[in-house]
Amino acid sequence: MRVNFQERRENREPAMPRCLPVVLHAILWLMLPAALSPAVMAAEEPAAERETDRPNILWFIVDDMSANFSCYGEKLIETPHVDRLAREGTQFSRAFVTAPVCSPCRSALITGMYQTSIGAHHHRSGRGTEKIHLPQGVTPIPALLRQAGYYTCIGSGLPGAGRAGGNARPAAQLGKTDYNFQWDAAMYDSHDWAGRQPGQPFFMQVQLAGGKLRGGTDASATRLLERAQAELGGATDPEQVTLPPYYPRDPVLLRDWAAYLDSVRFTDQHVGRVLARLEREGILEQTLVIFMTDHGISHARGKQFLYDEGTHVPLVVRGPGIPSDVLREDLVEHIDLAAISLGAAGLPLPPSMQARDLFAEDYLPRDAVFAARDRCDETVERLRSVRTARYLYIRNFHPQRPHLQPNAYKDGKSILQTLRSLHDTGKLDPLAEELLFRPTRPAEELYEWTTDRWQVKNLAGDPAHRSALETLRKRLDRWMVETGDRGPESESMYDSDMAVYLGRGNPAVERNIALMKKWAAEGK
Repeated sequence: MRVNFQERRENREPAMPRCLPVVLHAILWLMLPAALSPAVMAAEEPAAERETDRPNILWFIVDDMSANFSCYGEKLIETPHVDRLAREGTQFSRAFVTAPVCSPCRSALITGMYQTSIGAHHHRSGRGTEKIHLPQGVTPIPALLRQAGYYTCIGSGLPGAGRAGGNARPAAQLGKTDYNFQWDAAMYDSHDWAGRQPGQPFFMQVQLAGGKLRGGTDASATRLLERAQAELGGATDPEQVTLPPYYPRDPVLLRDWAAYLDSVRFTDQHVGRVLARLEREGILEQTLVIFMTDHGISHARGKQFLYDEGTHVPLVVRGPGIPSDVLREDLVEHIDLAAISLGAAGLPLPPSMQARDLFAEDYLPRDAVFAARDRCDETVERLRSVRTARYLYIRNFHPQRPHLQPNAYKDGKSILQTLRSLHDTGKLDPLAEELLFRPTRPAEELYEWTTDRWQVKNLAGDPAHRSALETLRKRLDRWMVETGDRGPESESMYDSDMAVYLGRGNPAVERNIALMKKWAAEGK
């Protein structure tokens, strides 16, 4: 039976110290008969125990995927390998990213810092002539682990064909980074742990395409369904999927969601292959394995937005010292992976780090988590949110703009084109029109997110919730000040970053840039 973390805390059950397995190992070693020869001891000792007292650390980081796994309640597909991690480790039911788009999320993740605190909060920023540098005292986690003797790598987690030697790090095989700040590529030793020295622990990031496997068009979604039929023994039936209530049951959207669920199945299959490799090499039990996605499903109210569809992610941790078959319901942030990993390696957390080690003896659960969305590609936006155990409060800094501002990346997707077409022809229901296509937005939104799963009932104007609104408004203000929120992007930085997008034969981007400048001049 799965243990609930809250019950464990209330019963005051002591957590296992991280160092306990190492201490027990040392005691057992001393208790061995003195007459036993070194040669016999070497032969008797398992390979995994011979290597190191420090665990290997492996992250699964998946693109564009919400918590649509069996262990999180998804009924239409099965995900046995992620389910296994949950069964043999600790699953978090209330994990949220601090940024619902790739590069700010990953910039925060790899530093254990809010992206708004380090100036990395605008998507794909620092790509032009103006660069972003980390504040003093902030160092990426791979660099810290490498300094401590870890072999650091980022790739697929499976041996790559054509790899030219164990220490080779061909750029084509390195996994996704997408950091917005300047960083030293030398912080990664390789794309795979195979090149490490005997006994050397490794830090591995397994980067998976996840929801991006379905592509952005109806044709690419159909191809993934066909691939699932051929490789997985069957494809998800579009007619069986359940959509959020504000999406119409249009064939294009249904095929897209079915293909998305099959991308979850392909992701789970890859996880299983990496776990099998760890078992074959005899190192699974000395490896801390963390599974997480970088934000929710890419959709009209998912990726890039601060509702559950965009920010709620799966988080599962398995490994040495991690309680098994435990479900935790404390509010956690994706940046906490940084602190968990440093703690597992026995390294101190940098004084400025905002992440928390969720398994530390002195862990103090958060009473609120925060998120932010800023410019995405050419589209200027500024959203902030605070979430407590009951409420989600969102502030829109540009309420005179529509929810679905023009954005070439998202507008190029078949699902968005379908939604816009249905809107233009008057075929959307009132809820979809209200949430997706209203020309302006409320400056504040307030939801009871635990009962309002899809955040469709805004309580910001309800007198019964006025006290909560005022409390969370102040709480968000305080967080922005205390964490040094860098705020809007300067015009020169915007122009620097937009120069990268221009001249690529995409007139939609150029039109949108002009529109952003026009709206800014109008104070919109």
